[in-house]
Amino acid sequence: MVLVVVFGVALLVAVLLSGLAARTVLSTSFLFLIGGALVSDGFLGLIHITPDSEIVSVTADLALFAVLFTDGMHVSFAKLRANWRNPARALGLGMPLAFVFMALVTHFLVGLDWTTSFLVGAVLAPTDPVFASAIVGRKEVPAKLRELLNVESGVNDGLALPVVLLLIAAAGPAAGHADEASFAKIALELLLGLVFGVVLPLLVNGLVRFRLLGAEPKLQPLLPLATGIILYATCHLTHANPYLAAFSAGAVLAAVSPEAKEEFEPLGEALAELAKFAALLVFGALLTPGLFGDLSFGGYVAVVLAIVLIRPASLLISLVGTRFTRREKLTAAWFGPKGFASVVYGLLVLQSGIPQAEEAYTLIAVCIAFSIIAHSSTDVPIARMFDVEDLVGIPDDDHDHDHDDHDRAPAAVQGDRTD
Repeated sequence: MVLVVVFGVALLVAVLLSGLAARTVLSTSFLFLIGGALVSDGFLGLIHITPDSEIVSVTADLALFAVLFTDGMHVSFAKLRANWRNPARALGLGMPLAFVFMALVTHFLVGLDWTTSFLVGAVLAPTDPVFASAIVGRKEVPAKLRELLNVESGVNDGLALPVVLLLIAAAGPAAGHADEASFAKIALELLLGLVFGVVLPLLVNGLVRFRLLGAEPKLQPLLPLATGIILYATCHLTHANPYLAAFSAGAVLAAVSPEAKEEFEPLGEALAELAKFAALLVFGALLTPGLFGDLSFGGYVAVVLAIVLIRPASLLISLVGTRFTRREKLTAAWFGPKGFASVVYGLLVLQSGIPQAEEAYTLIAVCIAFSIIAHSSTDVPIARMFDVEDLVGIPDDDHDHDHDDHDRAPAAVQGDRTD
């Protein structure tokens, strides 16, 4: 119950400071990280959470499912067909380069074996625009830049997951003698997740079209929610991959029923934010002084390189020859936080039981923590380079009279991600 009280207090503080956070380097995500760390065993000792605690895996699992379900709804197949080249470059070249470069740095600076090093690279390759909402949520920022970050961040979680699972299997005690059944099992789970994620929304959409069926207006937002709950339970009962199912279900639901997406979006974004904040609080509780002390000097060098060099260089290489301006390229390259999916994938690594799981998790956790701080505290200053003064609908006091016609509600940040 102490954890519930802590979460409530952190949520209240985050909401009260959200207006200030929208205009400054203050980050609500950072507040939950700090809140979790302060009440953990490393500081006040009010809550006792270890990486193998059930609450860690449960909150991470639920949060990633919710995030991927709502992220999937932001994928527009029509826009993707029309503007696929730049995201394809980022996903097809930039992400693999970041994956390989991170693996090389991990192997030579941290000393992990090659398989575990590539596993770390796969975990830290996905990006998450939630820490750059001032960029992806503003119409004043060039549309092609927002579309690039939207599509890349929405798809790369699903692309990284199979690689993470396969490398965990390869890095296990039987590494070098890969169990073919294990790889077949992973492939089957991924396939089942994809099938459930496509079929269930189509089935629900078909039921809605029956003349005798239909939801009254105030209950319509609950239809996608019910779909998501059924999908989550079905995946866990059948061992289908819930994350791939969540993302594909969100994308299919938005494609076949735009009105359902529109009705569900405010509720879905709020639920995803709550789940995300809860998982960040729990993750913060794992960030004890001992964790940071366990990382070697080479590990800290690898973390810095991951944030300031590997992601930026990888994406800049992938954008060579595009029509982005230098400022747009640098902005896209910088905003590559090892986001929420990496939190969950890092926990999967820790709980996998592979020989170097603890060393890999320590590097991943520190990198995620530093990345969240770096990227969530720089979105507003960088947004201002594009002459954005009224961020997230909350204008500066000095510019209130100049920007009244641009004000938007805070909820519009995530809702505009696919514009």
